[in-house]
Amino acid sequence: MGLGLGLGLMTANAAMAQDAPDTVTITDGALKGVIAGDVVSFKGIPFAAPPVGPLRWKPPQPEAPWTGARDASTFGASCMQAGPFGARGPQNEDCLTVNVFAPVTHKAGGKLPVMVWIYGGGFVGGTSSYYPGTSFAHDGVVMVSLNYRLGRLGWFAHPGLTKEAAGSGTGDFGLMDQIAALKWVKANISQFGGDPRNVTIFGESAGAMSVNYLLISPQSRGLFNKAISESGFGRTPGRPLAAAEKLGSDFAAANGIAGDDAAQVAALRALPADVLMKPSAGLDAPDAPTPIVDGALVPETVEKAFAEGKQAPVPFILGANSYEASLFGKVRQHPETTLDPLGPRKDGAVKLFGDGDPAAAASAIWTENAIVEPDRYLARKEVQMGNRAYVYYFSYVPAAIRATAPGVNHGGEIAYVFKMLSPVEIKRGTYTIPAATPDDQKISDAIHAYWVSFAKTGEPDSAGGPHWPVYKPDTDAVIDFSNDGVVVRDHFKQEQLDIIEAMRAK
Repeated sequence: MGLGLGLGLMTANAAMAQDAPDTVTITDGALKGVIAGDVVSFKGIPFAAPPVGPLRWKPPQPEAPWTGARDASTFGASCMQAGPFGARGPQNEDCLTVNVFAPVTHKAGGKLPVMVWIYGGGFVGGTSSYYPGTSFAHDGVVMVSLNYRLGRLGWFAHPGLTKEAAGSGTGDFGLMDQIAALKWVKANISQFGGDPRNVTIFGESAGAMSVNYLLISPQSRGLFNKAISESGFGRTPGRPLAAAEKLGSDFAAANGIAGDDAAQVAALRALPADVLMKPSAGLDAPDAPTPIVDGALVPETVEKAFAEGKQAPVPFILGANSYEASLFGKVRQHPETTLDPLGPRKDGAVKLFGDGDPAAAASAIWTENAIVEPDRYLARKEVQMGNRAYVYYFSYVPAAIRATAPGVNHGGEIAYVFKMLSPVEIKRGTYTIPAATPDDQKISDAIHAYWVSFAKTGEPDSAGGPHWPVYKPDTDAVIDFSNDGVVVRDHFKQEQLDIIEAMRAK
């Protein structure tokens, strides 16, 4: 065979492979995915070098290119974690991977909208493998999910690390991972048919808080075009750097490491991962991992940045579930802890927030103080800057448990957003998830359709039911995914939220 003919055949074969829907070539090499029906998936794609050894507590570094077609048929390992959110499957410090779900008809250089999911788990747990993007790909969206470092591997400060960073950002290594993944999307998503200029980030709980921080971080500017924050605790402050450094120094000292020079930092990096991942006393413990206001990556709190109009100027959906207090069962079990500090206002609060039921009142006050009122605050700051905000409330409870459930648990909307409702009953310990009914599916279809419409156009519009109006302070309109269906409610909980806002101001 002549050299010209051989090269011609090689070129033709390469072109055929690139045209195959289960094969793509990105900046680091070729990938071989899996086709299932009308969706093709590529899983476990590294977006950064393994953050191990000398790269522990460093910003993500470039992944080394590979030769041949890399198998992308299975999820990568979950990031190391401990506590109540332990991930299924293997865990490893080498965990910085993304997964891509696309329509099987995608073409390189296409213009499909892109959605990037950031999981929750209190910054100590979670994994991208819980969230298949099949339902979004069915609807013409390229969905990406990502892993980010957790616990003390992802959210940890120490004076020695601050010195090493030399003002470039420290502590928020999990956030750095998210930014690196978004840069990967910017560079590579067109190969999967996605439009790098039409990227929506969305997340829940710690993932939603991450969305909020990405909105205010200078280093993430220009990497996304829209944002969705599901239960994002918008007024919760990050930990000041000095306080985070003190916690890091105390942890180091407890493990026989004192000082802040290079030798001590090296000793910290040499600690076994299971030592670092020992859980704190709980999500509300003083040493619980959380974003750190380091002055560079995170210049200030989300609340302050929004007040000053420093957030990214992008359309924003944000909202809450009706029983966010499910995160802390003691709120409902011991309502006096929440109610007694109200003093003479206690009886009125029980009537207004709980219709006379102290447990319901305490749960509502916690939920509205932690998430619902902060949502209103951030939405108001958004529109002051000329940005579009859309606020939701998720209160739909399946009929089978409606008589006993206090409301929708924290995270309860996710299965509806991803269209992952189960056709059979699921038992999880003492908690039972009933089999999905047609009414359940209608709510799922609606919220999913709004999310898809927002990703495609920047407006949720009326894709899932009634027109979802842009938030305006004079109407306080919120769309409620409720037991009565999808309903627009003006002046939503205005009296309760005004009281909470007034209490905050004191």
